[in-house]
Amino acid sequence: MKVGGLSEEGAHRPAPELCQWKGARRCTRAERGPQRAGLRGHPPLGSVCGPCPPVLSSSCGRAAGPSRVGEVDKQHGGGGRGAAGLPEREDQDRPFYGEDFYCEIPRSFRHLSFYIFDRDVFRRDSIIGKVAIQKEDLQSYHNRDTWFQLQHVDADSEVQGKVHLELRLSEVITDTGVVCHKLAARIFECQGLPIVNGQCDPYATVTLAGPFRSEAKKTKVKKKTNNPHFDEVFYFEVTRPCSYSKKSHFDFEEEDVDKLEIRVDLWNASNLKFGDEFLGELRIPLKVLRHSSSYEAWYFLQPRDNGSKSLKPDDLGSLRLNVVYTEDHVFSSEYYSPLRDLLLKSADVEPVSASAAHILGEVCRDKQEAAIPLVRLLLHYGRVVPFISAIASAEVKRTQDPNTIFRGNSLTSKCIDETMKLAGMHYLHVTLKPTIEEICQSHKSCEIDPVKLKDGENLENNMESLRQYVDRIFTVITKSGVSCPTVMCDIFFSLREAAAKRFQDDLDVRYTAVSSFIFLRFFAPAILSPNLFQLTPHHTDPQTSRTLTLISKTIQTLGSLSKSKSASFKESYMATFYEFFNEQKYADAVKNFLDLISSSGRRDPKSIEQPILLKEGFMIKRAQGRKRFGMKNFKKRWFRLTNHEFTYQKSKGDQPLCSIPIENILAVERLEEESFRMKNMFQVIQPERALYIQANNCVEAKDWIDILTKVSQCNQKRLTVYHPSAYLNGHWLCCRASSDTAAGCTPCTGGLPANIQLDIDGDRETERIYSLFNLYMGKLEKMQEACGSKSVYDGPEQEEYSTFIIDDPQETYKTLKQVIAGVGTLEQEHAQYRRDKFKKTRYGSQEHPIGDKSFQNYIRQQSEISTHSI
Repeated sequence: MKVGGLSEEGAHRPAPELCQWKGARRCTRAERGPQRAGLRGHPPLGSVCGPCPPVLSSSCGRAAGPSRVGEVDKQHGGGGRGAAGLPEREDQDRPFYGEDFYCEIPRSFRHLSFYIFDRDVFRRDSIIGKVAIQKEDLQSYHNRDTWFQLQHVDADSEVQGKVHLELRLSEVITDTGVVCHKLAARIFECQGLPIVNGQCDPYATVTLAGPFRSEAKKTKVKKKTNNPHFDEVFYFEVTRPCSYSKKSHFDFEEEDVDKLEIRVDLWNASNLKFGDEFLGELRIPLKVLRHSSSYEAWYFLQPRDNGSKSLKPDDLGSLRLNVVYTEDHVFSSEYYSPLRDLLLKSADVEPVSASAAHILGEVCRDKQEAAIPLVRLLLHYGRVVPFISAIASAEVKRTQDPNTIFRGNSLTSKCIDETMKLAGMHYLHVTLKPTIEEICQSHKSCEIDPVKLKDGENLENNMESLRQYVDRIFTVITKSGVSCPTVMCDIFFSLREAAAKRFQDDLDVRYTAVSSFIFLRFFAPAILSPNLFQLTPHHTDPQTSRTLTLISKTIQTLGSLSKSKSASFKESYMATFYEFFNEQKYADAVKNFLDLISSSGRRDPKSIEQPILLKEGFMIKRAQGRKRFGMKNFKKRWFRLTNHEFTYQKSKGDQPLCSIPIENILAVERLEEESFRMKNMFQVIQPERALYIQANNCVEAKDWIDILTKVSQCNQKRLTVYHPSAYLNGHWLCCRASSDTAAGCTPCTGGLPANIQLDIDGDRETERIYSLFNLYMGKLEKMQEACGSKSVYDGPEQEEYSTFIIDDPQETYKTLKQVIAGVGTLEQEHAQYRRDKFKKTRYGSQEHPIGDKSFQNYIRQQSEISTHSI
């Protein structure tokens, strides 16, 4: 879990809040905590911005994290079970979820809480219990499976927010000339109070309490705000009037002071019959005024003493979780230059296994842990395609069987997965969301397992409904090639090339290398669990979930292009259903789609791949005026588009009359009908002239425009403006400019949505990579030893070094030395920052209110470090 919106003093600066799916970090709403439980509602089923899956919530400053939610044990009650936002598990006392959530959380949170609900037959939710982990305890559970006992949820324990308070003790001379001691309690403001049942109208009560007295006063109600400014002062008489001859106004009975305290209670003014809701309290003993007559500080609100009920810890069951929590302190950009430059040149290092980025994947316990910040950094600086191409080529060279290509959880596969998640989110939504929404709304039964059929259902009707859904989704996927993001196409092109070079006798491997990602790791998971990809706002109901599971299985098999498809199903009913799709047209559609998304206009002189035919057909073209004399008439020609060139000839199979390299296409746009009084025309704009073409109909014209734009959209000299009409009779018909080289008068449409711009902070991602290197410093040093061992010893490899991929020991050792030096320099900067922060920070300030246990732990650690240093 990344902590978002970090803001620190000194050289540190705020880190941006990022949104991306699953490996997507999501930003949580920090303005409110969970609503009240029991009579006052329960934690809301949604704690992240937008329609996102996690509904994990914090009891103070809402938090949710990359937690793996496991199973729940020994719950009570009937109906379906669900951790907040997870799918219900009907009639199970030991439900298993097995879902991962990644999201950002506000830095100031105090607890990370998970709420478990019971859903009855009327689909009403009642809360069972919660797991609340204090912020300071998260590191002790970091990245390991742990069973947590469920706790009861009651309103008085669900508090958040902080209060700014000042206490002042003074002597007052009464009208009769005697002296008494009075306490002035000034409540300035509160921040971050929870919103209860959609509203927050807070007020405070200030009470001076002791063994034999209790005097309470109340502030005004502040309407519609959870950050109220009160600025009210309340006076209390602390001691009985006494002689003015006392030496000091502190000279009152000590036992009285020890027994007195100021209590501040925050309430939400409610019109409900249940009364006002308790928001939190704080208690301050008056002995804090022993050494000074005034005391001012910020305090965290606390739950009531009676807020927790004395129940057996195992009454409600337990929840198994795996929580990964990280905090990033980000310096300004210049601090990261050495390490960042080392990472960005990874694609150019020979061999790539000796690069800093590849070494990160080798030392991290989980490849995904390395891939997330690495891909984000490389995407930000435009270096992700060359790096993935390099590591993919290296992995293919180590692969012996074409059937196992890219099947493992390697750094290559994790980096491609992460790139597709970041760059392909918009593409996924455009392609699948309308159809998925229709399936969820229709609630048609598509069960084809005879054993699971319900009474009254017809197997043939269910098969037909399922076949129609599969056909629709298959069609939208295979027709979506022109919308596939450029970065994904370039990666798929490099995968295709590497596979074709390695296994030249296997003609299908160039397709399976790409389909194993686009179908198996991209489309199929999104169909199976649409809520995790924000295709649906919530988990689907059991019947719809079953339908999507069957669709996902079929689409995955169609995309795999396996030779014995029926045998790939374990279930006989799936093999029977798949007979509907054994026609050659489905395999051809998959291959055409894979050809399109793995084509690239960037020619590689070392490429062994033949040009990929993308589209061909008859159209009518106007003469381009390449000859000085002659009529510019219209003729019917056979057009042919590959990923290298756009050509036309008299008939299919003839020699080309004209060839336009893809890199020479500057724009592809529609041509206004008034130019030649002809419909369905478009223009292919080149550096010296434009080729005017008429398609047979409007649909074909759009298809040609889309696919030509797709293959040429990476050209560096693409135009931003163009002329929507032709140049005739010495001027442009659109803007009347007389020069045939005049700049365009209309912005280019591009025909396709622009690539989505990702909000990525390169410095923050470098900081995350530094943290990983620092965490696994022991492995870096072990890898150095392995390089030395390989350089001087030719015998069998030692077992402790066999886990590392080291192709060139000397080059790898050189990189390791640079990485360790860069990490050491950054560690020194962080240590200096922590020392400076420790000197400047005041406990009780607005940033670190009294009651901040995580800061108390920090102070204790820094004190121990300082003592050890001395």
